[in-house]
Amino acid sequence: AKEKKRHMGDTKHFCPVSLKENFVLYPGLSEHAAKYQEKIYYFSNPENRDKFLKNPEEYVAHNEPIQAPPLRVCLLGTHGAGKTTCARWLADKFGIFHIQFEEYLQELLLPKTKEKVGPDFGEEPGADDDEMLILSQELKDFSQTMTKTENEESKQEVELTDEEEAIKANLMDSEALPPEVLDDIVLDWWRKEPFRSTGFILDGFPRTLDEAQYLSERGLCPDVAVYIHVEESDVLDRLFPPRLKKWKERQYKKLENKKKLKDLKAKIRV
Repeated sequence: AKEKKRHMGDTKHFCPVSLKENFVLYPGLSEHAAKYQEKIYYFSNPENRDKFLKNPEEYVAHNEPIQAPPLRVCLLGTHGAGKTTCARWLADKFGIFHIQFEEYLQELLLPKTKEKVGPDFGEEPGADDDEMLILSQELKDFSQTMTKTENEESKQEVELTDEEEAIKANLMDSEALPPEVLDDIVLDWWRKEPFRSTGFILDGFPRTLDEAQYLSERGLCPDVAVYIHVEESDVLDRLFPPRLKKWKERQYKKLENKKKLKDLKAKIRV
């Protein structure tokens, strides 16, 4: 005998409790199903099913259809795949926010660090820099090329909070961000305005299995997750020219430092 067609509830196969409480389309599971007014509702977990059964009228449609949340997209891909270029275009096309995850992390630190941190930004001081610092200190009474105040400022370390230290470690060495730090950053994009009612395209997150697991545990489901696959040659064509330019600038800076070092040594001899 042909099986009767199931009459699904107002939220179809999505959990009505997750939609009502978190404004998220969370797929329900058939093993967590319940029947109300001859319609079947699926739930993401047994706790949500129990909530629904205690007060079903709170989670079903009445005079108007239940409002669906806005579009939420996670755009993933290797470094240099063109995620940000695509994300900006899509955000403009759909009228939603574009959030570049690592750039957002940088902005959280900028008020204190005054410059971006990470392997692609700045460089460690070399031996020439250290020698120049010592020699210029010897010449502080005769030369104004590097004042004591500037030396002290360069040595000052910015005091960061535990959360900021975790963000810095993530940007510098790709250390995992603790869930409590992600809570302060990611939850707002799903649950607070203006993101909650407008939607967004999240560029470069989740980056690891742990971060994907975090989204799942918090019930933060994107509507679409897109992974951009590109050939290695395309990545090289995109990344090599700017990297080469930065390398040339650093080589030029090293030559300038050597010249300054030579001048300082000549002044010491005088």
